[in-house]
Amino acid sequence: MHGEPAWPAGFMAPTYVNPEAPKGGQLTQGVLGAFDSLNPFIVKGLPAANIRGYVIESLLARGYDEPFTLYGLLAEKVVTDERRSFVTFTINEKARFSDGRKVTAEDVVFSFNLLRDHGRPLFGIYYNKVAKVEARNERTVHFDLTGADDRELPLILGLMPVLAKHAVDPGKFEETSFEPLLGSGPYRITAVRPGDSVTFTRNEDYWGRDLGINRGLWNFDTIKFDYYRDGNTHFEAFKRGDCDLRLETDPGRWQTAYDFPAIRTGKAVKEGLPYGLPKGMDGLVFNTRRALFKDIRVREALLHLFDFEWINHTYFFDLYKRTASYFDGCDLSAHGVPANAREKELLAPFADEVRADIMAGQWAPPVSDGSGRDRKLLRRALDLFAEAGYALKGQTLVNTTTGVPFAFEIVCTTRDQERLGLAYSASLKRVGIEALVRTIDATQFERRRIAFDFDMMQYRWDQSLSPGNEQLFYWGSDAADQNGSRNYMGVKSKAVDAMIAAMLAATERDDFVAATRALDRVLLSGFYVVPLYFPPVQWVARWTRIAHPSQTSLFGYLPETWWRSGA
Repeated sequence: MHGEPAWPAGFMAPTYVNPEAPKGGQLTQGVLGAFDSLNPFIVKGLPAANIRGYVIESLLARGYDEPFTLYGLLAEKVVTDERRSFVTFTINEKARFSDGRKVTAEDVVFSFNLLRDHGRPLFGIYYNKVAKVEARNERTVHFDLTGADDRELPLILGLMPVLAKHAVDPGKFEETSFEPLLGSGPYRITAVRPGDSVTFTRNEDYWGRDLGINRGLWNFDTIKFDYYRDGNTHFEAFKRGDCDLRLETDPGRWQTAYDFPAIRTGKAVKEGLPYGLPKGMDGLVFNTRRALFKDIRVREALLHLFDFEWINHTYFFDLYKRTASYFDGCDLSAHGVPANAREKELLAPFADEVRADIMAGQWAPPVSDGSGRDRKLLRRALDLFAEAGYALKGQTLVNTTTGVPFAFEIVCTTRDQERLGLAYSASLKRVGIEALVRTIDATQFERRRIAFDFDMMQYRWDQSLSPGNEQLFYWGSDAADQNGSRNYMGVKSKAVDAMIAAMLAATERDDFVAATRALDRVLLSGFYVVPLYFPPVQWVARWTRIAHPSQTSLFGYLPETWWRSGA
């Protein structure tokens, strides 16, 4: 996206793999939640994990030690111009679907049209920028990007899932199904227990096994994903050895529960693995489509009532760090950094949409005394509520005009979310707010999330070091009314749209960083979420029968690079 690729033409293997990793055996992983579909590209249903990449490939593949660089996969050659007004891909003549049929330019054109017209809204947002697509011959596909004015678009198209035209019925594509999609990837789905497990088996005839981008990857003969309803059940399965590895998300469990026989004897280990990505925004999301949350003073008041210090100490052994940016932990974050001249220039037309303390890099989430009853923060919250037209009437916070009590619902789908919601609800109760914590199953939660049918929920937006078009899907005004987008809070801001446009137009890293920081400042100023927290490293536990490379990628740990050690 910016600069030059790190690896030269003809590179032998990625930097984060063991090129000599042995092949064989099975990897069993746990997934929280459930699934009712094997199609991850449509709005309907809750898809099984990891079909993308394992089964369905794209023209290009990520290098996971760089912010955003792609290398050849199905495509062996890419041609574009300096303005990126077009991109042409030449498909590797060896590329085959798992049924042995060639991957052709017609398959790429078919996939483009199918996903644009029948896939998740994200595809339409990207692909509608393409002026024309055509198969120039069996192996060459050309995209005319005239008028798109989007330097990222050739890379986005390079990551497009390529489906087999001869194996997909467009009329049924949008329906959920347990019939596996035909792919060209290293694995095929060979066993499905609806809602419980999916088993992937390595394709011995996989066409791309000798590519440099694949060397050291895809080492297991079979990979099984078992589904668990909650983190505790998954953890018990790991302790029994039913799962080979586990990414821990609960610091309390990480601190106290990993003292069982396999850990003590060395048959299992726990590791803190570094990662260099932005830490993302994990937050309690306000649905500003609801009248209750339209006033920014209400949202800021509710932020003051979230006692991070007490929660971090009481539940999380002080292991978490507080989120203070949508791009925390990297140079894209505005936290603690005054706006430079370029940022000020970008934000000048939108001066009313960015707070002065956020422009100056002085804002941070409120810090409590850790008591769970910080009177100073309670008073500040009540002052903000008063400005917004709410006051205490007895033990209840009410609208001073209508007399309606201030009450809302926090929707959860896991026990961890429920525990957090209950802790927050107790804090809100002290200022007369009734926050009902409702826990529902994963399928119902997904339906309500897609349709924006919630007052507040917990959600995490992961970010890369090269954010781009997906920001339109996260915060763009058009996405606010598109069911299935990730603009869950309902942001509609000309300033946000303009900063995303500046990010996409940037050709130099300095301009890109300035635009991203400016976007961060606008989003922080809107108080669209109650920012939560993040772990400083990835907490990963594994049985030592599974091994991993000595170097962790910039993106963190990658199970596709691991192997069976025989230990």
